[in-house]
Amino acid sequence: MEAFTDRRLFLGAVLFYGVATLFAALAWRRGFKRDDGALYGLMAVGFALHTWALVERGLSLSRCPIRNLYEATTFLLWTIAGAYLVVGSLRRLRFLGAFVAPLLMGVGVFALMPALDAPGDGTRLVAGWQSLHATLILLAYGAFGLGALTGGMYLLEDHDLKHNKARAMASLLPPISRVEAVTGGSLAAGVALLTAGLTTGVLYLKAARGSYLSTDPYVLYSAFTWLIYLGLVVARWRFDQRGRRLAVGAVGGFAFVLLTFWGIYLLSGLHQQPGTGAGAAGGQSVGLVETR
Repeated sequence: MEAFTDRRLFLGAVLFYGVATLFAALAWRRGFKRDDGALYGLMAVGFALHTWALVERGLSLSRCPIRNLYEATTFLLWTIAGAYLVVGSLRRLRFLGAFVAPLLMGVGVFALMPALDAPGDGTRLVAGWQSLHATLILLAYGAFGLGALTGGMYLLEDHDLKHNKARAMASLLPPISRVEAVTGGSLAAGVALLTAGLTTGVLYLKAARGSYLSTDPYVLYSAFTWLIYLGLVVARWRFDQRGRRLAVGAVGGFAFVLLTFWGIYLLSGLHQQPGTGAGAAGGQSVGLVETR
């Protein structure tokens, strides 16, 4: 009953994100000439339902809800929505919701597919690192998502300044230099969170399996993602690769994550529930959890 309740709450959140997407379409059509607080309000209501859904699921599990692809996806979307509400509290950055709402609605509909919420066997945590590790990783992806959205806003403003100066002058979007600063800051925060997440993952592997290293596909994927974003951050601060190049890198990097995260996650034996596929190994401990 609890799982059914939290899925209904998340469905309600996706519906509010969908209505916010309609307001976002209007904002795009108007050229961002009017500060429409309704978009921000709809996102806030959706986020409240989203948070309630995660709390319900977490209480039913007695831990951070990240057992399967549905839970990982909803947690990732929650971090992006929360980051937007913080940044969007500044009126000049509120139109970022025109980029965030369609993403939350589209991926949210995908997450609601029943096959992604496979029921797990009874499990217990084998180390306190597990929830912290997964939370930090997903928070990092949320920061990268925010960086991609502000990067998209930068590219839109850059295009208008070059090809449609009248619309650029009439727009209420924030100064392009501020958008670039938010993009760079989001990427730097994401790298810091991902570094912490990978570090706690290494400590967990040592505690649970006696080894600091693993060739699991998702571990290698996370390390590769870390290298991509570290390169973007270093290029910005050390080699002055800013502006359009930084924005393209932020958008391209997160597009890579969106297109590959789900498949790699499903291939990972470390991150699957016992009895749900690659992670099944009789009654032995698997990845981050073990059977009772």
